[in-house]
Amino acid sequence: MSDEQNTSTPDTAHQRPEGVSDKTVEALGALSKALETTERARGALYEFHQLTGTADFQIEDAVRLLREAGHKEEADIVEGDLLGRNVIPGHWTFQIIEAYNQTYYHPFTDIERRLVQELAQGRDHLFEAELKAKRRPTGGTPQDTHGHAASSR
Repeated sequence: MSDEQNTSTPDTAHQRPEGVSDKTVEALGALSKALETTERARGALYEFHQLTGTADFQIEDAVRLLREAGHKEEADIVEGDLLGRNVIPGHWTFQIIEAYNQTYYHPFTDIERRLVQELAQGRDHLFEAELKAKRRPTGGTPQDTHGHAASSR
């Protein structure tokens, strides 16, 4: 059977090292899943950052339009109270992202990477690779190829 057809075992980069228990693979899989959730949370922070920045530029447009419409006092209020305002005391959104990265995200990724190195010889996604092998029909499907993005979930 060619490598393209045989998907009943994970490719070499995703095979469980000798002596790694089921519980270890399960624990590393849970940690990986938590990191994926953290990646989504971090993405939401970047979305928050970009949306807030966009709103601030739109506020600037509103100030200009209020002035053009002859509403100087109202434009001054919007400009003075909203334009460039901190989103939490002392912080713009980029500072929230920086604090999140330094305080939570980078330590999380460092710990996850260290544990994968120490407990699984640096082999990522063992849980998922074994799940894939269990769920694929013997011989695979026509779209399966080892080591290519097309075969991953």
